[in-house]
Amino acid sequence: MKVRVIIPCYNEGEVILKTYKKLIEILETDSLRQHYDYDLLFIDDGSKDSTISYIQEAATTDSHVKFISFSRNFGKESAMIAGYQHSTDCDAVVMIDADLQHPPHLIPKMIQGYMDGYDQVIAKRNRCGENKSRKWMTKLYYRMINRFVEDIRLEDGVGDFRLLSQRAVISLTQLDETNRFSKGLYAWIGYHTQVFTYENVEREDGESKWSFSKLLNYGIDGLISFNNKPLRAMIYLGLIVFGLSLLYIIYILISIMVHGIETPGYFSTIAAILLIGGIQLISIGIVGEYIGRIYYEVKKRPKYIVQASNLNEPDTDDLQAQAVQEMLNGKSRTQEKTANEKKENTHV
Repeated sequence: MKVRVIIPCYNEGEVILKTYKKLIEILETDSLRQHYDYDLLFIDDGSKDSTISYIQEAATTDSHVKFISFSRNFGKESAMIAGYQHSTDCDAVVMIDADLQHPPHLIPKMIQGYMDGYDQVIAKRNRCGENKSRKWMTKLYYRMINRFVEDIRLEDGVGDFRLLSQRAVISLTQLDETNRFSKGLYAWIGYHTQVFTYENVEREDGESKWSFSKLLNYGIDGLISFNNKPLRAMIYLGLIVFGLSLLYIIYILISIMVHGIETPGYFSTIAAILLIGGIQLISIGIVGEYIGRIYYEVKKRPKYIVQASNLNEPDTDDLQAQAVQEMLNGKSRTQEKTANEKKENTHV
């Protein structure tokens, strides 16, 4: 059985060697180690510091270390899909952050879950010790997104830290979207899933690359990627405003008939204009967001460009086609190996 650990990294020079050593220590001392081979695939997302230099140095002395380096920063989503696309020949794939906030010691537990028959083994982070305002905003966001999105459900605390089986990885790579929201895609592909909870861990070194604006944009991606309800909400809001405006006109007409003609107030006029104008701008923005996504999808640009790599593998499309064929034949690599072992035992 082949297990691959994917580590996307961007400007993680302060912690990347510590992460590498910790992963090797955990995997080499795993009680299940005799049942699998492993390697570490670092995805350097165009780092501007010494991250890739440290990774290449480790790769020269350790055959377990593989890497892909991008020509520039394409974002974490691109780094993750690159890792998955180059891992369709692996039996199990673990995705973990480079900053050690995802505890590496949980990987053996994930591997055990895979051996027990699960296709997704997910580590769910609790929010103990987290800032109260951020915790409240996060809960509000997940409540809202689960109300908007019908065909999937996202759990608070569930992120990218998980193990995927080979068929789950293949299913994920077949979703050829430019604007990716992996949290939703993980839920969308389904499969037999196990979830366990772990304690929140503070970042040991360096600083988070997620600014408030990036988190906000990522949250908007989640709302828009899996439904068209914001567009429909604008229709409902427009109908409500139209209805209120109609009622207001009726009220003005009745006032004129009962009390005579009065000079209309500037405040109510300006307030109505600002209200309707604001709604129109929001509506145009939402429509523009959907159109912009269509624009990016139809261009079919690659999600990333590889600048350097030590992976001696065929083209990712060939890998995927080969893995899909194995699935259609009803046998994964592990199943074939097991079948061969049974034949040998029979001959003996």
